[in-house]
Amino acid sequence: MFALPTITVMPNQEPVTNITDPRWLRAISHPIRIRLLAMLDEEPASPVILAAKLNQPLGTIAYHVRTLYDLGLLKLVSTRQRRGATEHYYKTTGHPTGSEEAWEGLDAISKQRLLTALIAKATDYATRSAAAGGFDASEAHISTDALKLDREGWEELARESRKWLARAQEIEQEAARRIGQDPDSALDVGLTLMLFQALPFSADLPPSKNGSGNGTEQESVESRH
Repeated sequence: MFALPTITVMPNQEPVTNITDPRWLRAISHPIRIRLLAMLDEEPASPVILAAKLNQPLGTIAYHVRTLYDLGLLKLVSTRQRRGATEHYYKTTGHPTGSEEAWEGLDAISKQRLLTALIAKATDYATRSAAAGGFDASEAHISTDALKLDREGWEELARESRKWLARAQEIEQEAARRIGQDPDSALDVGLTLMLFQALPFSADLPPSKNGSGNGTEQESVESRH
């Protein structure tokens, strides 16, 4: 059994708190790391458990877990003995925050990397949930609308979207108090909201802004994983 060595956090290592942090952009530039962050955000796990769930070689998962740890996105929460080996359990350190100012401060390539990662995560989340019956309930919803707006309408819709997301967070906080009284009432719920200036399906695709077409990092060591 493969086991990661005990990791000591460097004293000068600070958590990633903003989406403009280069460490965050590097972390989400690989699809396996996107999935690992999502899984370890839900519950602690070891590379052994993660490799089995993702059906990936243990060495590959251990490499990406170590990378995320070194980038300050994971913390070691516990160790367990299993069949004579030590398993290390990790959890995410939190979510970097974003703002309109932070987004405007990103260059075109960084924006494309971040968008590629977020859209891939949302698609994977919805597809997996749909296969498990996540859209069967009458309250579930999915829709895509192509709207024609002027600048005033675009800005108004953006403001209303922010209000709605803020209300969703309030609803979650209210639910958390009720769940505290009745843990069995908890439901895992997915919510994805996209608002963007659209390219019509009949329009030609513009040239890629990053020159690579996919926005993923091209590190030789990672090409082997």
